[in-house]
Amino acid sequence: MVEPLGQLQVTVIRGKKLAIRDFKSSDPYVIVKLGNESAKTKVINNCLNPVWDEELSFTLKDPAAVLSLEVFDKDRFKADDKMGHATLSLQPLISVARLRHIVHVSSGETTLRKVLPDSDNCLSRESTISCIDGEVVQSVWLKLCAVESGEIELKIKLIDPPRGTKDH
Repeated sequence: MVEPLGQLQVTVIRGKKLAIRDFKSSDPYVIVKLGNESAKTKVINNCLNPVWDEELSFTLKDPAAVLSLEVFDKDRFKADDKMGHATLSLQPLISVARLRHIVHVSSGETTLRKVLPDSDNCLSRESTISCIDGEVVQSVWLKLCAVESGEIELKIKLIDPPRGTKDH
């Protein structure tokens, strides 16, 4: 059995300039996946700039893990419409979390790394990974792919597994 690397708390903060999938608007929700776990936000009706501010939790087991999300438009009488998708490598976050133990950052807020948008990620702008009162947090804006417009803002927090609780 693989030891978890920690708990991943993903806060789906908001969407911006999402695509129209109904007559003049959309009823968006987000499905976030990590490995074989998935979680879904609530539906925000008639909104192209929704604010979810919902926290979803996952168990992080793979140091090369990729977080993926899909945005959908809720439809009452037919299949929900796709409104784009995005992925985010968690490797920078995980490597910073390991580094934090070496440099012993524990109080206040310290920026430990910046991740720039490039062809290997869906970042729409620079992302910062900070240590805030001992917790490693990444602030992210993801550009949705396979859609005419849209961005999703996330806050990702890696919480270390409890120490010394291994079963013998």
